[in-house]
Amino acid sequence: GAGTPAAAQRLLQASGPEPAPQAVAAALRWFTTAVLYATFLGLGLIAAVLGPTFQDLARNVNQNMSSLSEIFVGRALGYLGGCAIGGVLFDRMNHFLLLGLSMLASSIAQYLIPLCKTAALLIVMMSVTGVGLGVLDTGGNVLILALWGDKGAPHMQALHFSFALGAFLTPILAKLALGTTASPENHTEPDLHPAALNRSPEADPGLLFAAPDDLNLLWAYAAIGTYTFVVSVFLFALFFMKSTKHKKSTASAQESRRAKHHRALLCLLFLFFFFYVGAEVTYSSYVFSFATIHVGMEESEAAGLNSAFWGTFAACRGLAILFATCLRPGTMIVLSNTGSLVSCLFLVLFDKSPLCLWIASSVYGASMAATFPSGISWIEQYTSISGKSAAFILVGASLGLMATPAGTGILQGLFPEFPVVLYMCLGSTILIIVLFAVMYKLATFSVYSREKKTSSMRSRKLCL
Repeated sequence: GAGTPAAAQRLLQASGPEPAPQAVAAALRWFTTAVLYATFLGLGLIAAVLGPTFQDLARNVNQNMSSLSEIFVGRALGYLGGCAIGGVLFDRMNHFLLLGLSMLASSIAQYLIPLCKTAALLIVMMSVTGVGLGVLDTGGNVLILALWGDKGAPHMQALHFSFALGAFLTPILAKLALGTTASPENHTEPDLHPAALNRSPEADPGLLFAAPDDLNLLWAYAAIGTYTFVVSVFLFALFFMKSTKHKKSTASAQESRRAKHHRALLCLLFLFFFFYVGAEVTYSSYVFSFATIHVGMEESEAAGLNSAFWGTFAACRGLAILFATCLRPGTMIVLSNTGSLVSCLFLVLFDKSPLCLWIASSVYGASMAATFPSGISWIEQYTSISGKSAAFILVGASLGLMATPAGTGILQGLFPEFPVVLYMCLGSTILIIVLFAVMYKLATFSVYSREKKTSSMRSRKLCL
């Protein structure tokens, strides 16, 4: 009788502590995922705040909008550099330390941007912001895959939905919630009068930082900077909580899952995202001018097309979180490509119909919503995605973001009567479908070859 409680106590001591580490690990994984969601929400805020505040920033540095367009180039080049830097450093240093430092740098840049009084300094701050965005975008995608593995598709969709939500909230924060104190004339006239600029006390060329005339501009960027600073604190907290043992096991598991045609798949995915992001940005950038010039719609109605495109885009990116729980990433890509192809065909065939333009724009936005996160989840099923691999893919996406709209604008200028934007989107969609078919064939062939090799080795062992 005395031995029974002792045996039970030993059994409880042996088996009791096991569920605790598992529960702690599960809680830590969910906490890490929530922090990554918050990080991408901040990315959306940072990426979208430039649009509604561009005129105010131009006024703050005594420039007109046309002469300050270099800040977009500076941010894009910074993003490219951030993807490259993040891809290299992500495999060499602690993930959360790198993300925390990048978020902290972006937070400091948000505080300084509205205080910049020279165009050169403003471009530098925008480039720093771009570098932070590139590093965070690269690291966030890789970490979600590392955290959830084969179950990561819904979380990947939620991650990119967080970005879309942040981009949706930014105009409300920058313009509606905080308002503006500048005169309406300044907002409608992009070119400021030189005499008015010379009368400004902040026109001193030696002055680098000063409070803007419109303090609401300062509060808008300060609010985003504060939010990103808080998120960076959580990232630093994760740096002290995470162990290196998990990273080593994850790295070894990723190395064992390297596909036979790993580099070929990454090159194809590079082109896949190049055309996808290029088509997405090109259509959203030119649909307004196309509707007003080619279709003859009123400006107020044409502006609604952008809202329809991005509204359905954000809504379906949210719904994709649910769809990803029951559909495989490849199936979602096929459905997205089908919707994109049908909508582009309707746009080309009925390019003069306003009703068709409304419907097709909505369908096109909804169809493109889940493609990017589904593509990353799909490739993870066949080969491992390291920091360098993710950076390489995102560089292709950012190059498409810059090259395709620029090429479309040049061609539209050469052929003003031709709907270049529609044919550019249709051609990109066809190339995306072809590229995915080739990728799928190559990936499944790699899996088939690996399974065949494994079965033959097992047969030899049985014979021996």
